[in-house]
Amino acid sequence: MQHPEPDRDALRKKLVKARLALGDRLERAVQLQSTLRVWLVGRRENTIGAYWPIKGEFDPLPALYRWAEGAPEGVTRRIGLPVADRATGSLRFHVWYPGCPMELDAYDIPKPKDTEEFSPDILVVPCLGFGPGGVRLGYGGGFFDRTLASLEPRPVTVGVSYTHGFLPLLRSGPNDVELDAMLTEDGVMFQRERP
Repeated sequence: MQHPEPDRDALRKKLVKARLALGDRLERAVQLQSTLRVWLVGRRENTIGAYWPIKGEFDPLPALYRWAEGAPEGVTRRIGLPVADRATGSLRFHVWYPGCPMELDAYDIPKPKDTEEFSPDILVVPCLGFGPGGVRLGYGGGFFDRTLASLEPRPVTVGVSYTHGFLPLLRSGPNDVELDAMLTEDGVMFQRERP
């Protein structure tokens, strides 16, 4: 039996409100930092695109900075933050590091100022909600989905969210790109093997 999908905009508002109200959000963030750091151990990729956290989102940057600092000798690891391209509705990633000069983008989200653009090997994707099999619910702008559809080769995608965002009935929409892995403060919730 097919279940009707709840109104996504109302669901987004509810999830943001619930996330902001989490009394133990700091403790959850510490656990999710640990989950992300462990997930990155042993990965061969050397560039990661992430995001600047807004609306109570998990902040992946401390874990990513530790990952970059822990690069083997002779290896340079880079972290990038998105710069929104209004013309294409997609994201480009520019090098970020602690203390990097920043400026606000067209959506009032901080972005790196005058740093090099690159294509990430891994993309850390914020999730308002998530469902079985790598299904993600974002803010509805489609930026990450359009970006993933345009990147070649496609980066490994890892979603991050607190467990309150699990939506067991969530299904992919026609333009949704499913994630390769999903991490929460409780650990790795889903991971698909890619060739």
